[in-house]
This record gives sequence, structure tokens and C-alpha cells, in this order.
Amino acid sequence: MALSRERLTNYVFNVGAGSTVGIVTVANNKKVFIKSIIAYNVSAATTCRAHVYYVPNGGTVSDNNRIFSISLNPEETAFLEPSYPITLTATGDKLSVGSTLGLQVNYFVNGDKEA
Repeated sequence: MALSRERLTNYVFNVGAGSTVGIVTVANNKKVFIKSIIAYNVSAATTCRAHVYYVPNGGTVSDNNRIFSISLNPEETAFLEPSYPITLTATGDKLSVGSTLGLQVNYFVNGDKEA
């Protein structure tokens, strides 16, 4: 299996409080391997809560598919770096991120895709 060695995201995703955004979606059954997720609280004054979701094809973001949740102090960064990559396998599977409380969270995702 060859990997494309390209970026999973082309920019930092800024997610507002109470919102979720799909960041990476599997296309044509080409597996996606998520090696790390960086979350940064943009606010200089307010604590926020950052969330990561593994949403299977046809599913929606919910507490049932949340895999990461952390409180971030003002201007704090958190790294999610599992010992083995989070693997999205079927067309339509996606990784989504969200924010509650506070204002905004910036996310950046690193990993690989099947070529």
C-alpha cells in the first residue's frame, strides 16, 4: 500500500463555539491515517472545550462518536498523538472537530492518505 504523503488539511481550521466542522473525509475507499491533531484555544481570556469525532459513513456528529474532549485554558495548545494512527477506512467516514464554551478553537491535522 503506497501513501500519498500529502497534507490532510491545507490550512488551520477555525471552529467557533457551538460548531463542528468535518476536516477529513475518505474518498473512493482510500484509507486515511490520522497521526496527530493539534487544538489551540484562540481566546486570551476564556477557557474553551475542544472535541474530536470519528463519524462513520452516513453518521452525524454526536456524543456517541466523540473520541477526544479537553478543556483548553486561554491560548493553550493540546496535541492528540495516538500511539497508532486513527484510521478512516470506508468512503464517507470522516473526522470532525468542534468547540463548546469559550470562543474559537484552531485545529490542524497531520497524517497520510492511500495513494
